[in-house]
Amino acid sequence: MRTTVSTFAAAKISGRKLTMLTAYDYSFARLVDSAGVDSILVGDSLGNVILGYPDTISVTMEDIIHHTKAVARGAQNALVVADMPFMSYQVSVPQAVENAGRLLKEGRAQAVKLEGGVVVANQIRAIVDASIPVVGHIGLTPQSVNAMGGFKIQGKGEEAVNKLFADGQAVAEAGAFAVVVECVPPLVMKRLTEELPIPTIGIGAGPHCDGQVLVYHDLLGLFDGFSPKFVKKYAEAGELIKKAFGQFVSEVKAGQFPGPEHCFGDPETSIPKMY
Repeated sequence: MRTTVSTFAAAKISGRKLTMLTAYDYSFARLVDSAGVDSILVGDSLGNVILGYPDTISVTMEDIIHHTKAVARGAQNALVVADMPFMSYQVSVPQAVENAGRLLKEGRAQAVKLEGGVVVANQIRAIVDASIPVVGHIGLTPQSVNAMGGFKIQGKGEEAVNKLFADGQAVAEAGAFAVVVECVPPLVMKRLTEELPIPTIGIGAGPHCDGQVLVYHDLLGLFDGFSPKFVKKYAEAGELIKKAFGQFVSEVKAGQFPGPEHCFGDPETSIPKMY
């Protein structure tokens, strides 16, 4: 059965852990979906791992829509959530609603995710009022990395904890059905999860969340750039893939591929005379 907003709410009540993974194309969406993941995030992380941008700030609406369409075609059961890219919702409430609508109408997403807490509560409320489900994102928000002064742990110190809790409450009160919380100490996360009425999806926030999300390139060892401490590599698929590619190159150069078993039949009688 397809995961819905109601599934998230029920999981919070029952204590069932939620799972979320990224995907950016049809083939990987099918693989992620077949694994039984609750939700697929078409994250603006595609800027780093797919498009080769130096950050997520460079990602455009067209980028997200293009990749969300592909993912939506491959996901049969998982809830497809599309990231709202930088400056697609910050300018005004009408802009936020319009762009969220595009992600559903053109991208075929079932929900959107946007970064920020108190400062984007009005945008979240208006998007929800337009019948578009919203996932919040608080703690470390990569689109605000320049303002934050880098990628730093959030929720350290009384003032920072109070801000985190205010952001979480604002997101929930505005109508978001879940919230991603990034790079927060586990004990702070435990209390936040207990206090918020909506599911918390952690990334680098310890075990006391209602669910977890990872970028699949990190999980599979496909991205050879910086790997955060919170990432667990479940496979070293990158090395396996490079080995397979290298073997292909070697066999072609040595005349070993394709072999007879890779060729179609040999009906010499069907070859026309060349005169």
